[in-house]
Amino acid sequence: MRKLHLTPVSILLTFILGACNYPFPVQLMPLSPPQVTADAPTPYQPFGEVVIPKPSTTPLPTRTPKPTDTPIPTSTLPPTQTGTPVPTNTQPVPPPPASTRTGYIFHVLFDYEGKQLAVDESITYTNRTGTTLSQVVLAMEGNRRENSFLLETLFVDGVAANYSLEGAKLTVTLPQTLANGGQINLSMRYTLAIPPKRFDLPHGYLGYQINLTDWYPFIVPYKDGWVLHGPAGIGEHLVYEAADFEVNMQVLDPDVIIAAPALPEQNGEWTRYVLEGARTFVFSASDRYLISETSVGSVVVRSYYFSWHEGAGEGIFNEAWKAVGLFDAKFGQYPYPVMNVVETDVPDGQEYDGLVFLGSELYASYGGSPRSSLVTIGVHEISHNWWFGLVGNDQALEPWLDEAMATYSENIYYEYSYPAYGNWWWNFRPYYYSPSGWVDTSVYGAGGFKPYVNAVYMNGAVFLQAVRNRMGDQDFFAFLKDYTTRYGHEIATAEDFFSVLRGNTDADVSDLINLYFQGTY
Repeated sequence: MRKLHLTPVSILLTFILGACNYPFPVQLMPLSPPQVTADAPTPYQPFGEVVIPKPSTTPLPTRTPKPTDTPIPTSTLPPTQTGTPVPTNTQPVPPPPASTRTGYIFHVLFDYEGKQLAVDESITYTNRTGTTLSQVVLAMEGNRRENSFLLETLFVDGVAANYSLEGAKLTVTLPQTLANGGQINLSMRYTLAIPPKRFDLPHGYLGYQINLTDWYPFIVPYKDGWVLHGPAGIGEHLVYEAADFEVNMQVLDPDVIIAAPALPEQNGEWTRYVLEGARTFVFSASDRYLISETSVGSVVVRSYYFSWHEGAGEGIFNEAWKAVGLFDAKFGQYPYPVMNVVETDVPDGQEYDGLVFLGSELYASYGGSPRSSLVTIGVHEISHNWWFGLVGNDQALEPWLDEAMATYSENIYYEYSYPAYGNWWWNFRPYYYSPSGWVDTSVYGAGGFKPYVNAVYMNGAVFLQAVRNRMGDQDFFAFLKDYTTRYGHEIATAEDFFSVLRGNTDADVSDLINLYFQGTY
């Protein structure tokens, strides 16, 4: 294990523009005041509530008895002599053929001090919709902020394309129809003025950090029409297909450190990142990062934090690599080359492929114990690399498929990593709230933040414990691996979830489904 403390170094950089051919500085219109319509981060503890609550005096209901205290076999978790845990799973999730998966290639000039990007983007898209297409729809969340996104050119197979841009919806009219199985290339050039960061979202700039989330146009899934939901004010609304990313980047500021979800490769004056089978490509930048780093098998695990929270940054790092090793063994192979945990100024946390953000308030309240919001929420976000990243879902209409699974993954982590804690997690998380409501509530039907959390996250975790009790541990964990194998790099539905579940048990779970779900599955 090695710990890196990276501090600014003065370097004279001679910048050659290369393939993008952009004359910096790019002239952009001034930013407008922040708007208030966008996704909220994943909800957890009520804001400001980061202390450990007193144990509940209410006994756990019979449908959710105390989690088993049987530890995971010791060969799967202890570190080697170099401090690296050894995952037991060796069967990779087979991705779909790269030739049919959408591919994105970017050349990005990143002006950190100027808070802007200049981008050339190329998209290779294969029509797998089962129908002939006359249009393609992309999402561009950056256009929700006025004067932030400026699209300069857009071509389809080298021909200038007709398009419309309304809010986050970019509709491209194809020069000729695209038959099922056919392939096109979209290429575009644009600039992005990075807006000031709102506290409730990771995207944007602070005085010491820039986070880039959903910073590029991407093709949305097609299911009886293009799937592009609007924001709901709670939860997430975007749905992503798995895609392959190649990001070539030049940073104008030599002291800036990039936290990216792939390993950097020097390619002349460009730094190249390759990420395959991912939903998103998100990165963060700062000239003040401290970094702790190790490896879990072939996965590089890093914690990016700031000097004023050094102890907490190291603390979550020590839990992060253990979580990657455990979940790799219990859920299936970790799908990306890197796992980054990045501190930023948000209420709680937010998940992306190979990179998660955790709120500075959590770092500030960390007292050195795993029994803390920093670790609980950190583990939750890391597990999203399986439940969101590897197995995708419609985050707006069926958010429980990733959020209930991620919440219950917290329990699995504490159960196997800290079995002496007993019922602590149940009292700290589900029963600190009031787990109630239909688990399959959408972000549009929850009626508010607290009912959404109580139903989707907390009652979802209670339901999964009930299912596990009914199935037994062996069948339950076999189901989790079968689920990631069958629907890895795909978008799963509730019907898919229950089909795989029933295929891994002889137990009848229909009464549990009727008790917790309003839908018929």
